[in-house]
Amino acid sequence: MAPVQISPLYSTTAITHGGRNGKLLLENSPLDGLELAMPKQLGGSGKESATNPEQLFAAGFSSCFESALRLVAGKAGKKLDEKAGVKATVTIGKTPDGGFGLAVELTGILPGIPREEAQKLMEAAHQVCPYSNATRGNIEVKVSVAE
Repeated sequence: MAPVQISPLYSTTAITHGGRNGKLLLENSPLDGLELAMPKQLGGSGKESATNPEQLFAAGFSSCFESALRLVAGKAGKKLDEKAGVKATVTIGKTPDGGFGLAVELTGILPGIPREEAQKLMEAAHQVCPYSNATRGNIEVKVSVAE
């Protein structure tokens, strides 16, 4: 699959020193200096006052996907409830070749929208979300609607 060409609208930069057990430096962000710690499940300290790349990826994907969801809903003439949201579950695991990979589950929380219609909105958002486009064909991403 050929890379998607973009017309840049915004760029940001992150610098990490110390990898999974270091500090994150972000320009003009309240997260500048954020402490990172490897989860206990991966052999780290699991320090509660720190975060990790999987949590940051989940936060980014969730917020980006919800914006895409609101965009496609609006184009379909639907206004999402203020309690609408997207839950992103990011899992890291070992690949057959001994490396590591990610899998993502995106669950739409769409009160007041019939389930079938909500699923269609989730699938439409999956086509326009920048994170979805970046991960398509690279990692497993499941989209569903909460019960």
